[in-house]
Amino acid sequence: MAKIGVVGAGSWGTALAILLDNNGHEVTTWSRKEEDIKLFTEKRENPSKLPGVKIPEKIVFTSVLEQAVRDMDVVVSAVPSVAVRSTASKMASIIETGQIIVNVAKGVEESTLMTMSEIIQQEIPQADVCVLSGPSHAEEVSRGLPTTCVVSSKCRKTAEYLQNIFMSPAFRVYTTPDLLGVELGAALKNVIALAAGAADGLGYGDNTKAALITRGIGEIARLGTAMGARIESFYGLSGMGDLIVTCASQHSRNRKAGYLIGQGYTMDQAMKEVKMVVEGVYSAKAALRLSAKYHVEMPIVQEICKVLFEDKPAKEAVYDLMVRDKKIENPLLPWE
Repeated sequence: MAKIGVVGAGSWGTALAILLDNNGHEVTTWSRKEEDIKLFTEKRENPSKLPGVKIPEKIVFTSVLEQAVRDMDVVVSAVPSVAVRSTASKMASIIETGQIIVNVAKGVEESTLMTMSEIIQQEIPQADVCVLSGPSHAEEVSRGLPTTCVVSSKCRKTAEYLQNIFMSPAFRVYTTPDLLGVELGAALKNVIALAAGAADGLGYGDNTKAALITRGIGEIARLGTAMGARIESFYGLSGMGDLIVTCASQHSRNRKAGYLIGQGYTMDQAMKEVKMVVEGVYSAKAALRLSAKYHVEMPIVQEICKVLFEDKPAKEAVYDLMVRDKKIENPLLPWE
């Protein structure tokens, strides 16, 4: 049994707390909202995020960050990407040298172009920072539906330790050393999912979605390998796996926001309607800047940024993607 602190009591933080409790670990979950702590403790439910899912009695909730961090074997950072830096800064004085932090947020910081684990490592240099990612909606994990994820660490021993911590008959965990690839796949798929959702909102079909998914993973992989990640990561769980589920699932907030934009909502209206953090909106500008920095062509990212931030109609964006210059699908394949 391990002592685990979950920092963040949103849908994903709550789902992971339930999973870890079911695995026999001692779990303390932090939220900055006192009213949420009272609600979760008394009702044993997160009704706005995971309605109908019972929270085990043994899970402790606290609004005191130190109680969820100090002396924990593992700290799970489950706050939204926009809050990762500020929360890490608050944890910095509490975390001990070598203490394991597992980031589960997905995004790239627009101002610095840093991944979430890079931000945490910068704010808490003494920590052992790792990542858990993959196609894993909280709504399904909290109900024990079969799910597979990948954990990444610079150290194999740490990755295997976390694999044992998280793994259960309903939650299979793989390991990989490619931290950068895992995080880029996780963050950039949200941008492609906005485009897939917009296509659904416009009434387009499965052909359109399949095109966006396959061409989207091509864009993500080109950028990732240019930045030094391994190509294999983008065709694994945190790449293609997470992209498929985020583009297709009813649970996907990024797809839902895109769908509303395709229906004519503005970006702000769509985000208000979704009522949860739409990570892809925050990652879109960062993805565009990264494509320019590394000289990588990313037409889907370019068009979704125009839709989000320049009020370009989604239908026009799809048309402009379709009438681009003729291309070879894979320039690396030679003709005989």
